[in-house]
Amino acid sequence: MDYVSALLPPAVMAVLFIGVIRVIVKTQGGANKTKEDAFVDAALARAEGAQPGAQPATKADA
Repeated sequence: MDYVSALLPPAVMAVLFIGVIRVIVKTQGGANKTKEDAFVDAALARAEGAQPGAQPATKADA
């Protein structure tokens, strides 16, 4: 019976890890992707605008 108690914690951790990875993969992209991208772009624009002497980035810079 010791082998069961020795194998149970790694098995439980493996199942939980797989579950976390599945949730991460499922939440990538989808309907909220454009909303999340717009939020990040707006935050970056505010951060760049707040820097003294910062010039706005153009597509040619990237």
